[in-house]
Amino acid sequence: MVKATWNGAVIAESGETVMVEGNHYFPRGSVNDEFLLPSDRTTECVWKGTAHYYSLQVAGERNADAAWYYPNPSHDAGNIRGHVAFWNGVTVGD
Repeated sequence: MVKATWNGAVIAESGETVMVEGNHYFPRGSVNDEFLLPSDRTTECVWKGTAHYYSLQVAGERNADAAWYYPNPSHDAGNIRGHVAFWNGVTVGD
């Protein structure tokens, strides 16, 4: 079981993450919606496509653009469709 935690809260937990480039991508259904805030940020990956972001809000503190996902990944990255990954101070591990 892999967990993503930040500011004392479990943001996501799953035994079925997908590893890509050293990042655990959690199935979207394993991510706790109460901590997610929409973000306008997008970035481009040459082989995965356009990443969209969420900010996290836990106990009154905000972590801007700390989660990302690919709503329409390239064919080569199709295994991360419907998954979310974390960075920017979010601890991911067992």
